[in-house]
Amino acid sequence: MRKVTATRIIPATPTRIFDLLADPRRHSEFDGSGTVRAPRKAPHRLSLGASFAMDMKAGFSYFVTNRVVVFELDRAIAWSHFGGYVWRYDLLEVDGGTRVTESFDYSVTAGLLIARTARPENNRLAMEASLRRIEELLTTTESS
Repeated sequence: MRKVTATRIIPATPTRIFDLLADPRRHSEFDGSGTVRAPRKAPHRLSLGASFAMDMKAGFSYFVTNRVVVFELDRAIAWSHFGGYVWRYDLLEVDGGTRVTESFDYSVTAGLLIARTARPENNRLAMEASLRRIEELLTTTESS
């Protein structure tokens, strides 16, 4: 299995973090990769099986449609696109907040290309940045 993960304890409840993750209109606010631009077509709140399209930019502009494949309220949320890659967030309440683990699973056949490049490490760094941004968003909101 080819998977990259990053974990951070964020001083917020699982509910607050899950609410942010389940709102695709806010994904560009915490995306640490710099590729997510804006929702193209998305519900206000994700649910199991929901699809949402995002405008993206990685050297060139494009859009991608994702489908929610895991939706466990305040515990886990994941989505996948046509390539089969899965982005997932797992939430666990701990002392001091919530342990958030973001993972990128590229076990699909096309993932062999990713495995042979520096992309897994780049993804890990982007996920660490995403988790920092989630913390910043939620702690800034809380102290306002």
